[in-house]
Amino acid sequence: MPKGKCEHGEFELSEGCPLCIAKRKGAGLPPGFTEQDVEDAEVNSPENIAKRIATVQPVPDSVVEKMEADAKAAGFPSVNEENETAVALRPFEDYEAHDCFLESERVLEIAKSRTITTLEDSQEANNDLSLISRLTKVMDGKLKALLAPHKVETDEIRATYKYLMGPIIEANTITKSKMLAFNQEQRRIQQEQERINQQRLEAAQAEMNLKGELTESVNLVEVVKAPERVKTELGTSFKTDRWKYRIDDINQLPREYMIPDDAMLSSIAKKHHDKRAVAGVTFYNDPYYTVRTK
Repeated sequence: MPKGKCEHGEFELSEGCPLCIAKRKGAGLPPGFTEQDVEDAEVNSPENIAKRIATVQPVPDSVVEKMEADAKAAGFPSVNEENETAVALRPFEDYEAHDCFLESERVLEIAKSRTITTLEDSQEANNDLSLISRLTKVMDGKLKALLAPHKVETDEIRATYKYLMGPIIEANTITKSKMLAFNQEQRRIQQEQERINQQRLEAAQAEMNLKGELTESVNLVEVVKAPERVKTELGTSFKTDRWKYRIDDINQLPREYMIPDDAMLSSIAKKHHDKRAVAGVTFYNDPYYTVRTK
């Protein structure tokens, strides 16, 4: 059904705006409407919302930086930050954000039903793109301003605990590396003991084949097996395999394991467009719309 717009919002064209009709006829409020309904309709009309949004400017970076500096100097959330947190948890109590949301919903409905077949249609769409850009900047600015103090606090907490945990992390690394070195040495000793025993058994077998008897007993070395795990009352530790790779000769690497240099190819596409040929690569244009608001 085609829609119309007036100071009270959208209405069905076939029916007209009931408030406007009643106003023109001097018949008072239509059935089911109250004075509050009229006031709400006028306050939340697309025109009034657009006027309010037009006066809202994104929060300047200088203001955000000052908020960050103040939060850092204070070392704890201020009353204002607590109020901002309350607004963040209840965004519909932020009237500017609420207006932006209502206008965004209206623009979304228009975008879904829009068809662009004439220059006038294109101009109307351009106006909406400009409005969308303004709404985005307003909301991004508010979001950045609300999150800035908490980001500073979070970063400081993370940095503090990184420092406090430094000795534990270093002790963990050192102890594990020494345990791994011990395990590897024990495995080397075990392999050497097994090799010696293998040689002695082979020598004994050769003597048996030659003389039919052994002139002396085979003294095998006691093999001390490397521990698979170390278990105590406090816990258990063991070596876990972690296979990795290194490239010894890139020229022998199969093609399916090669990854294109995305950064270099993107740079060529931006700088030379399709004028510089690269074997096996097609450079193409994938345009998008840029919107600059006044």
